[in-house]
Amino acid sequence: MRLLLRNIVRDSKRSSLLRIAAAAVAGSGVAFANANADNKPELSIGISAPLRKHLERPWHIGQITDSCPAFLSWDQLQSGILPTFSFRAIPALPDDVKKEVPADASESPKPCPHCLGRDTIATAAARVGPAVVNLSVPQGFHGITTGKSIGSGTIINKDGMILTCAHVVVDFQGLHSSSIGKVAVTLQDGRTFEGTVVNADMHSDIAIVKINSKVPLPTAKLGSSGKLRPGDWVVAMGCPLSLQNTVTAGIVSCVDRKSSDLGLGGMRREYLQTDCAINAGNSGGPLVNIDGEVIGVNIMKVLGADGLSFAVPIDSVSKIIEHFKKSGRVIRPWLGLKMVDLNEMIITQLKERDPAFPDVKRGVLVPTVTPGSPADRAGFQPGDVVIEFDGKPVGSITEIIEIMGDKIGIPIKVVVRRAKDARVTLTVVPEETNLDI
Repeated sequence: MRLLLRNIVRDSKRSSLLRIAAAAVAGSGVAFANANADNKPELSIGISAPLRKHLERPWHIGQITDSCPAFLSWDQLQSGILPTFSFRAIPALPDDVKKEVPADASESPKPCPHCLGRDTIATAAARVGPAVVNLSVPQGFHGITTGKSIGSGTIINKDGMILTCAHVVVDFQGLHSSSIGKVAVTLQDGRTFEGTVVNADMHSDIAIVKINSKVPLPTAKLGSSGKLRPGDWVVAMGCPLSLQNTVTAGIVSCVDRKSSDLGLGGMRREYLQTDCAINAGNSGGPLVNIDGEVIGVNIMKVLGADGLSFAVPIDSVSKIIEHFKKSGRVIRPWLGLKMVDLNEMIITQLKERDPAFPDVKRGVLVPTVTPGSPADRAGFQPGDVVIEFDGKPVGSITEIIEIMGDKIGIPIKVVVRRAKDARVTLTVVPEETNLDI
């Protein structure tokens, strides 16, 4: 696009246009100033295609700073040098928007209680911050101290119970109670305590540290991770590299990232994926929603990648804590089934591939049965679709896990559908998982 502006000095309106054009050229075009055959000033401007679309819209003149010249001199035009100045042009408001603009600034709408405002993240961090602690555990070999493990934690009750990661406070080379020892705990206000690891679950990487205090301790409120959606704002807090009171913010990227997606073996686990910045020392620290509630425990990040951080959902953590209180450990029933959630699209695709696939609306597909497992002994077959578990209709693996709870050695009735809509009732007796194998 090429603009030609003539008689600039004599015409005040064109002088204003020149100021707009000059500002545009400063960022997005090329200008040439010269005189034409009639010895009149002429300015040629080459403008990029994206900017051309903006210039074709109606514009209002915005703010011009005091350093802006009132006009351009003939000498400046002859030399081809244009003075620089600050300029901000404001697009004209559509008619329907103009009607909604309040006449008086005092009539501006009040902030939405659930919207992200100027102080939303700061307020959320302030609610949880005092309860976030720095943890330090000496590491050694045969009694020789070789370093220390650092991490973070959150005080979750006034009795001094601190929620953190197992890998922060327990040596993974010693997976039993002999490795559980003392932890140095530092609060945000500078107070220090000696904590004791009272519970640790290696599979979920969740642990509880206990401290005793004669004065009240700050606590954080546990929220719910079940209501989170991708795109929700979250805050990661902790002590990365022992830098206390560190706060970073981001959004939830995925609410149910499976451990198999991350190449992690063992039993099935699910994580919250966020793009919050976390580093060594953040492990065990809280992931907080904008209401100032703990909705996850930061556990790991992907090395060599930005914006890939993971946390254990607080709903899973709450169940683990209940296991700790009830049994002192986490009891996990084992069936020996590999299961896949079914939805309408997957069912349609499976029916297209195999017309004999059972006619179901929802359920859990069993593609693999472990030989010699409780499920194998109960008569499960690859291709079965579980539609009822312990008398309740099911449509997801999560529902089966919740119904099964910590039932070990208790017979459970399971209804499955097979090829050509055969309906079969099986009885399976769960065994406790042996995670040391």
